[in-house]
Amino acid sequence: MPPVTGARSVLLLRALGLGDFLTGVPAYRAVRSGFPGYQVVLAAPSALTPLVPLTGAIDELLPTGELEPIGWPGPAPDVGIDLHGRGPASHRLVADLGPERLIVFGGEHAGGFTGPVWRAGEHEAARWCRLLAQSGIPADPSDLLLSLPEETAPGPRITIVHPGAAAPGRRWPADRFAAVARRLAAAGHAVRITGSKAERDLASRVAARAGLPETSVLAGQTSLAELAALVASANLVVSGDTGMSHLATAFARPSVTLFGPVPPAEWGPPQHSRHQVLWAGKPGYRGDPHGARLDPALAAITVEDVGQAVDRACA
Repeated sequence: MPPVTGARSVLLLRALGLGDFLTGVPAYRAVRSGFPGYQVVLAAPSALTPLVPLTGAIDELLPTGELEPIGWPGPAPDVGIDLHGRGPASHRLVADLGPERLIVFGGEHAGGFTGPVWRAGEHEAARWCRLLAQSGIPADPSDLLLSLPEETAPGPRITIVHPGAAAPGRRWPADRFAAVARRLAAAGHAVRITGSKAERDLASRVAARAGLPETSVLAGQTSLAELAALVASANLVVSGDTGMSHLATAFARPSVTLFGPVPPAEWGPPQHSRHQVLWAGKPGYRGDPHGARLDPALAAITVEDVGQAVDRACA
């Protein structure tokens, strides 16, 4: 079915985190191309606002929390697209706005909504592009790059080590990150340890064990806009499977990403020598991304593995 013509507004729901926002960029751009002249509004957390102009696809961010009602002002959007989940909860949030056309996933998890069938294990960027393509809106899942921020970080290029993650199961041990940071510093890298305000203590421990000064710790001191500028000019980014690794992809910076419990087939960067992926899970393995203990696939990655990947990424 071809895109609706004559519509003036399109509402996209993707009220999730940084990595989710960035993997959704190809879908946002497909909507912009598929609905020329329409106002494209993304319902997402307000913290992501600084990155919206860098997509070149979104006119406005409507602040919304995960699975919270969407405070859409005025008449109903002409088109509503759920880029958030397989349903039915997120589908209902979009449907409740009364769009003339609703684009969502169907299938056994959709709660009666109709649309393309959700596929388990599909890569996150490809999943939403397929939803659009099967709804008549061509989409390219490789269209992941953001425009560069207006202000990039001054001074020499830095190497970013990002030890944090949302759940304990996805946090590689701090002493191993410290060993990597120590090796990088010894090789002449200007290492900086990043993270959220809540991860400041973790970042400080990594720096101390690596023999780095406290001034190398940037955790809790950067806004999202400042962090994006740092990554956009970074020499290298070393992290777990977090939003930081997706920023490196978005700005085409060399990266080493440690995967576990979720395999890179679902969330990994595009295949390119500058993006080195480490995954020690057996075929078919997928752990709990919200686990309270270090995932065994992540635990199996060694400091030496990371060191070799750093060499490949920097080559």
